[in-house]
Amino acid sequence: MGMEPRKDAESLRGARRSTGRRLPKRAAAGRRSFTSTLRALDDLAASGAKISVRITDLDRGTSVLSGDDFVTLPVAGLGVVPLLIEVASAFESGRLEPLEIIDRAHIEPVGVGGVWQHLKAPALPLIDLAVLTASTGDALAANALLRRVGLPAVRARIEELGLARSALLDRFRDERGPDDAPHFALGSARELAEVFAALVNSQVVSPGVSAQVAEWLSLNHDLSLVASATGLDPFSHENDEHGLLFINKTGRDAGIRVEAGVLAGPRAGVSYALIVCFDDLSISHRLRAHEAFRILGTDLMEYVF
Repeated sequence: MGMEPRKDAESLRGARRSTGRRLPKRAAAGRRSFTSTLRALDDLAASGAKISVRITDLDRGTSVLSGDDFVTLPVAGLGVVPLLIEVASAFESGRLEPLEIIDRAHIEPVGVGGVWQHLKAPALPLIDLAVLTASTGDALAANALLRRVGLPAVRARIEELGLARSALLDRFRDERGPDDAPHFALGSARELAEVFAALVNSQVVSPGVSAQVAEWLSLNHDLSLVASATGLDPFSHENDEHGLLFINKTGRDAGIRVEAGVLAGPRAGVSYALIVCFDDLSISHRLRAHEAFRILGTDLMEYVF
């Protein structure tokens, strides 16, 4: 893949790293090299997978690891992030009322993921739909939000954010026909990592919008990929007793696995994104892709701790 970790990726002393304690050699080496991650991603690339990866040190704003991070690839459900940004912005500006009730009877059914389709409540307020979209990847809730704000508004927001290699193409669908967009959303690892870094730095639209979207994303239940290395409770991880700051969003579709987020510990903080598009020919192919995400998670934990 031609990925090389930057030599300036070593940690700096900062507010999160004020103990003065020297890092163990093994951890320091892992933080510099991401050797295990590179090996796992190279193996995936050799098998024909398309990979885009980016890790950025939040203190320095410099690349720790990058590989084809400019390449646009399908990102599945991770494409809801700009949708959530537009919804939060509309709440803040008063263009939308958070407690406006949306009846799912007016939304075309979709069963690709989420919980609203299984709930008895036929109608929910917009703000609860945003929570479901962020926390459970609820496709029906996301489609309801998208129907309310409009695809053109989300595309305009993406352009305003300067995301030249990202796009929200369509709503969620159970099946995509020849007249439908081939994917829900597209993106690159570099831009995804930049968006998450901007969220925690209060630079997305406004501090209030950034905080609201970060709060929604902090409720995400899917900690099965990169986040599996954190040891966090998938259902309650907003306030970690060990001082770990973490938000993330994943995307899944046939042959597509994506995760982006922010991970910060006592010694460092990073924004990260990994997109893997692979031939989902068997469980072993899928598990090999998942394992690469988990290896990245382990390397990231060594970096921030």
